[in-house]
Amino acid sequence: MAYVIGVDVGGTFTDAVLDDEGTIVAAKAPSTPSDYSQGVMDVLAALADGVGEPLERMLAKTHHIAHGTTSSLNALVMGNVPAVGFITTRGHRDSIFIMNVEGRYLGSAPHQLQNVMGQDKSHSLIPKSHALEVTERLDRDGTVVVALDEDSVRAAVRSLLDRGVRSIAVSLLWSFKNPAHERRIREIVAELDPDVFVALSSEVSPRIREFSRSATTIMSAQIGPGLRDYLGQMQQRLTDAGLRGPLLVMQSNGGAIAAAEAPSTAISTVGSVLTGGVVGAVSLGEQLGHRNIISTDVGGTTFLVGMVVDGEPVRTSTTIINHHPINVPALEVHAIGSGGGAIAWIDRGGNLQVGPRSAQSVPGPACYGAGGTEPTNTDANLVLGILPESGLLGGRKALDVEAAREAIRVHVAEPLGLTVEQAAAAIYAIQNAQTGDLLRKTVVEAGHDPRDFVLYAFGGAGPAYCAAYAAEVGVREVVVPLGPVASAFSAFGLAASDVVLAHELSDPGLMPVPAATAQGHFEQLERRLADAVSRQGLTFDRVEFARTIDLRYTAQLAEVAVPVPSGPLADADVVAVMDDFEARYAGLYGEGTGFSAAGIQSITMRVQATGVLPFNPQLPKLADADSADPAAALATVRRVCLDATAGYVDTPVYDYRLLRHGHVITGPAVIEVPTTTVVVPPGTTGRVDHLGNLSITTRN
Repeated sequence: MAYVIGVDVGGTFTDAVLDDEGTIVAAKAPSTPSDYSQGVMDVLAALADGVGEPLERMLAKTHHIAHGTTSSLNALVMGNVPAVGFITTRGHRDSIFIMNVEGRYLGSAPHQLQNVMGQDKSHSLIPKSHALEVTERLDRDGTVVVALDEDSVRAAVRSLLDRGVRSIAVSLLWSFKNPAHERRIREIVAELDPDVFVALSSEVSPRIREFSRSATTIMSAQIGPGLRDYLGQMQQRLTDAGLRGPLLVMQSNGGAIAAAEAPSTAISTVGSVLTGGVVGAVSLGEQLGHRNIISTDVGGTTFLVGMVVDGEPVRTSTTIINHHPINVPALEVHAIGSGGGAIAWIDRGGNLQVGPRSAQSVPGPACYGAGGTEPTNTDANLVLGILPESGLLGGRKALDVEAAREAIRVHVAEPLGLTVEQAAAAIYAIQNAQTGDLLRKTVVEAGHDPRDFVLYAFGGAGPAYCAAYAAEVGVREVVVPLGPVASAFSAFGLAASDVVLAHELSDPGLMPVPAATAQGHFEQLERRLADAVSRQGLTFDRVEFARTIDLRYTAQLAEVAVPVPSGPLADADVVAVMDDFEARYAGLYGEGTGFSAAGIQSITMRVQATGVLPFNPQLPKLADADSADPAAALATVRRVCLDATAGYVDTPVYDYRLLRHGHVITGPAVIEVPTTTVVVPPGTTGRVDHLGNLSITTRN
């Protein structure tokens, strides 16, 4: 017997899922922002109760734990990072402050881009006094033009240490072609102070473009020490509690990495907690036969959207945080601050807004009775009758409806001249509208037809809104993954994840590059990855390598990633890759948008290694119903408002634990699951499938 556990640490709740060779057990506990590791231990204790054995025995049987953490992302977004030093080639210090043209538009909304006079570059990563130069120079081929002046390195390092810096980012010009000088600087830092954290651009982001490479390295240095300390503490607590297997950390590329390896490329863990749901959607989609999926997750703090197209998650090679580019392969996940804990407020123009600020787990929504006084989506849902006054988590989380009403009255209803009920309905409507807007941006603006996709909805709050926001964009079918995973679906995705590592290198050239050159680069990357895979401390069923190359038309800035065949390459294979690029370009930007006469350039070559683990968590089958009539699962009837125009309507409320495969539920209806609540709006129909999921057919 070998358990596999996925742990998803959110801003409000920490979820865990355990797979026991086909038996799935889930648990949920409040997150503990002051020390997230405590929330992890709390949810593992709840999981042990679920499997009916002591925590120590459960952990002793556990093959590995896959952990998704918000700590890296939160630290960068909130600027809660330590002082970092930056060492670069003499004459190039100011590149991270000039930020190319990109610093004026990266991460900005359209209305901000239109305000030309209001744009600025004041969002620098570090103070100028922490950016120092050393004498050295490589040319574009990696040839040493000026040897590294080690005295200048020692002077720079001592200066940074005197300023209290305990983490240093090193990004030298053209170091991705020859990392020797960067590696020597790390050795010198270790000679002067072996406890200082060092991040090298040649390891973190060996990719062309000076500003983005340096920014990525600096941000990795900012979160590396904190991630190292957190994971070290987490590993020790788990070991002391009985864990014998490894702790893995989810990465933004949709795969895990050993906790001991993660800090060296800490930036790869940014967004790790965002990707679990997409990985889970791929896994469940294989069971249900869905290859085109919109993955949506409404947790306590955020609304997340990712896509699966033809069975593969949509990926990106660059993401943006605080106006700075991050050069790491990642699953493309869009997010807004619109979770169950999103706070409703009135702006200076007298307009009702919901989010992005969140009550999180502390103090939480007003109805939690833990000190929160501002109204949230959760408070509105309680007033509307969507949530039961008996509480959440099967009654273990008490809810105070009067506190919810008072928060809405003071902050929304009275300022707008509405009743409490009208204000709650307005909050619910705005939540559905803004989540629908993000769906439209993610799906339609990327050139996809929502009618070709099935929408998966999960998270503690997602099932309460999913039918409404799916209808906003024309999706016809919504699947709410229920059964034993319910609101812990992202943790299910973590448990289902494999180990995924990626290495890349830039070698710009005009296509078709010689096949032997490309082959040499790919083989070099594959050898490095094979060594990295062997350090993960796990036994894999197999290791799969996937090659891609970033191509662009000459004089363009953006590239398109194109698959490259494995094994020995011939010149004909390189030409076929060029043809594939042109077809993909036309698919992305429209027929006739390409310009072959300009020529095609290769920029970056990349290999992804997937260590396939001998575990494939599957949702268990649900017993068949005697008939389609769900009357046996009817728990109560209560007054629920799903539409401000219709007002409160007597609505049947079903106990999910009594539903069976084949039951059909006609809206309006509410389904209560111990860890979430599902809304089936009027005019829609919900059907329970063979795995216990609810499939809602929308009105479109």
